[in-house]
Amino acid sequence: MGYRKLNRRTGSREALMRSLVTDLFMYGRIRTTEAKAKELRKVADKMITLAKRGDLHARRTAAKYVRPEPIEGLERQNVLQKLFSEIGPRYAERQGGYTRILKLGPRRGDATEMVYIELVE
Repeated sequence: MGYRKLNRRTGSREALMRSLVTDLFMYGRIRTTEAKAKELRKVADKMITLAKRGDLHARRTAAKYVRPEPIEGLERQNVLQKLFSEIGPRYAERQGGYTRILKLGPRRGDATEMVYIELVE
C-alpha cells in the first residue's frame, strides 16, 4: 500500500499534510490522530532532511510543502525561514528520528486514538 489515504482524495490529503507539517514546524508540537501523525512523521522528516542540506534546490523543494504565508492575520514568522535557520541546524548531527509520537488516549466523540507529535530536542 505505501501510505494511508486517511479517507480523503489526493488533493485534500496533500493539503492536510501541508497544513499539519506547517503547524508542526511553527509550534513544535501538535495534537492530532494517530494515523495522521504517522503519515506526518514521514513528510516532516523529509523536510528536516532538506533543511539540513540547506541549498537553494532544497529550499525550493521544501517551499512546495510548507505554507510560508501567514493565515487569518496571525502574527508569525515565515515557517520556511524558521525551518532552514533554526530547525535544520538543530538536527545537523542527527541521522534521523526528528519527531516523537506520544499517545494521549481515545477521543471522547468517536474513540479515535489521539496523540501529540513533537520535534525531538
